[in-house]
Amino acid sequence: MNSFKILYAEDDETLAFLTKDNLEQHGYQVTHCADGKVCLETFGSTVFDICIFDIMLPKMDGFELATEIRKRNTDVPIIFLSAKTLKEDRIKGLRLGADDYLIKPFSIEELLLKVEIFLKRSQKNRASTHFIRTVGGYQFDTKNFLLFNATEKINLTQRESELLQFFLAHKNTVLKREQILKAIWGDDDYFMGRSLDVFISRLRKIFAHENSIAIENLHGIGFKFVVVE
Repeated sequence: MNSFKILYAEDDETLAFLTKDNLEQHGYQVTHCADGKVCLETFGSTVFDICIFDIMLPKMDGFELATEIRKRNTDVPIIFLSAKTLKEDRIKGLRLGADDYLIKPFSIEELLLKVEIFLKRSQKNRASTHFIRTVGGYQFDTKNFLLFNATEKINLTQRESELLQFFLAHKNTVLKREQILKAIWGDDDYFMGRSLDVFISRLRKIFAHENSIAIENLHGIGFKFVVVE
């Protein structure tokens, strides 16, 4: 199985089962959600490589879902699958930041091809930036676990780097402690929770003089990595 993770939102149980099964047979790890609200919450707990959304979803439709996800992540590819055939709907979807719009009934072969194309493009874009991201007044080299600016270099541990990447992927979003622990450590037991607190403290010290960066502690809930842009 490859390491690519797909977030899939579809409320039609039969179609969802068939599509998920086909994607998994081709090696993808698929997380399925039956409504938009749960899908958005799920997006906040794991880093996904691509999103596939129906538009007519309960609780939060696909357009709203894509809008919220684009506020948090401008890079993850989004493909709409919809029975809505009007040109206006397709244009709206693309303007909201979707990468493609397939009309139901769709060919699974075409969907697989689209997924492959957008994943390759996404990976190429990441490689072309040499894994460098801007965090406040620092540049973050995610490949080498390094924060640097004109006057200093800070070496991060692998866990600190993974935690910072997770925060950046879900900036300005409330993250539950268990979501962070499961995403970074794969579990949420007491000792890993203590480790998380140590790493949070370390990142807070690093960004203490950054007015545009803050890690808010939400008592009894978790944390929010606030970035003022």
